[in-house]
Amino acid sequence: MTDKSRLRAAFALVRTQVVAFMLSLRKLFTTWLAALQARPTRQPRRDSELDTIDLTMSATPIEPINTPAPVLAPIDPRSVDVIGVDAHLPPVNASVLSVDALRERFAQPPTWAPEFRLEPQWGNRIPAEAAVLVPIVMRAQPTVLLTERTAHLSNHSGQVAFPGGRVDPEDANLAAAALREAWEEVGLSADHVEVLGSLPTYTTVTSFVVTPVVAMVHPSFELAINPHEVAAAFEVPLAFLMNPANHRRHAMVDAQGRRREWLSMPYQDGQNERFVWGATAGMLRNLYRFLVA
Repeated sequence: MTDKSRLRAAFALVRTQVVAFMLSLRKLFTTWLAALQARPTRQPRRDSELDTIDLTMSATPIEPINTPAPVLAPIDPRSVDVIGVDAHLPPVNASVLSVDALRERFAQPPTWAPEFRLEPQWGNRIPAEAAVLVPIVMRAQPTVLLTERTAHLSNHSGQVAFPGGRVDPEDANLAAAALREAWEEVGLSADHVEVLGSLPTYTTVTSFVVTPVVAMVHPSFELAINPHEVAAAFEVPLAFLMNPANHRRHAMVDAQGRRREWLSMPYQDGQNERFVWGATAGMLRNLYRFLVA
């Protein structure tokens, strides 16, 4: 390695560490501010740059921002029996996955219904509002940018997820929350993102009411991963995720005797298996239903 290459690598490492440190400070400040100003309701606000998209906050009471989520017993989804594969359903036509077709679909949405909306609830926790970015990278063959959560996180550690998280008090709307979280987690700049719209909310087992914000991402972006939250970022072909032949159904009975069912969409990424399942797979399945309608 040349001196110039070493210097470039060292600069990149320092940049990543500085970004992670600044994001950690911001989250600490947000938590402190929320503790002083926590309130169960929030008036909808709107970002003027996104006025054409209905992504306002929920008017229903939600818990104070940054209240800790309940810690769930870990599940190894790979060990749960597969009860079916949805190969009988048609894949989304490739023509629907183009830039112009995606813009048109969200501008004039068809009549359709989401398949997954609500997971079995764990306890009586007050719902918390959250937003995730569904980033469709507009390569020659479009992909979806996903993350793998770090192993030390208290909930959903090691799982595949969209960039996203809780809505903060200063977020103008749900799109702004999703874009902020994407910047904080993987350094994806909003300059590379075109928000298309949103899908219906998905409520997780931990009572997060999640709005998936779907966006197109110009492939010229560069990432700066926050190592506290994200172990890896990777891309999965959109056509793979929009083909139900890759959608597997799982079922189990939990410790409380309740039956739980979910989808998985395992993708072989070189030597790594990217095991997409649970809420992420459920929201992707809803995107499939929206695009195939």
